[in-house]
Amino acid sequence: MSDYTFAVVDIFAEPYAAAPQLTARLRIEEATGQRVHAIALRVQVRIEPQRRRYDESEQNGLRGLFGDRERWLDTLKPFQWMQCNTTVQGFTGATEVDLVLPCTYDFDVVGSRYLHALDAGPVPLTLLFSGTVFTRGEHGFGVQQVPWDCEARYDLPVAVWRGMISSYFPNTGWLRLDSDVLRSLADYRARHGLMSWEETVQALLARSTDGAIS
Repeated sequence: MSDYTFAVVDIFAEPYAAAPQLTARLRIEEATGQRVHAIALRVQVRIEPQRRRYDESEQNGLRGLFGDRERWLDTLKPFQWMQCNTTVQGFTGATEVDLVLPCTYDFDVVGSRYLHALDAGPVPLTLLFSGTVFTRGEHGFGVQQVPWDCEARYDLPVAVWRGMISSYFPNTGWLRLDSDVLRSLADYRARHGLMSWEETVQALLARSTDGAIS
């Protein structure tokens, strides 16, 4: 029976991808010396927010996700950030492979809202591994499953994520709106002769203070 160990060597921002992307460098070890022909690897990436401290500014930013600070004992729980797949080429003993971690700045995604609220420090990650291992069997290929308890922890610096996002969306963010809301917003912009979406939102925010939106 094969014996596998997974570790995260590094996670870095991919500078030339078509869309925001982190890359995780994984190290995989097989302890028995059996030849591995390939692994169809599945990875679930979780954020474990309870594993770090938060300053006052971060606590305020996270209120929409976890509620007031006094509730965090019940609400600050691990949540899934993403699921990824990759194919590991054949090896004996140990190998390293890159895992693509596609990212988004969509504020409807819990992971993006959490990361945006952090000022500095680590993002506590746990990577859970599963998949199919192809080895040499008695009659051709043998097939095994990646053991269910294979996982690895990694503390991703917030600065790595912020640097990646700012390189794709410098000084901007994204909000996804219902099509009816977007049409109403476009109509408001046209009726008031506003030049940009940012100017439109600023005008609405200013008028909302005295209930004068029309």
